[in-house]
Amino acid sequence: QEQLVESGGGLVQAGGSLRLSCAASGYTFSNYAMGWFRQAPGKEREFVAAISWSGGSTFYGDSVKARFTISRDNAKNTVYLQMNSLKPEDTAVYYCARNGGLVVVTTAIGYDTWGQGTQVTVSS
Repeated sequence: QEQLVESGGGLVQAGGSLRLSCAASGYTFSNYAMGWFRQAPGKEREFVAAISWSGGSTFYGDSVKARFTISRDNAKNTVYLQMNSLKPEDTAVYYCARNGGLVVVTTAIGYDTWGQGTQVTVSS
């Protein structure tokens, strides 16, 4: 059974950092690109970052560029999201997802497996 489990969320002050992890199981992790999305209350789900199967290519949403870094460890079946210089507007539930196709995409419809999400709250 394919499964993604996020961890590492929490409460942090503005300007602080958090690292999210997403552990994958039930499939060959290294065959798939991975992504992070987030959703704040009353808002659409937003693309945050994506990484190719090898880790050689990364992609970021405009609102997080230069602050967030996505990485992966295929030996550990885990993808990470390092979040620095956090802002109150980064507050959301963060979701890890598996890119279902051959091309890395930045829209949620292109992802076929999702984690349950982890809450990130940034206080001002």
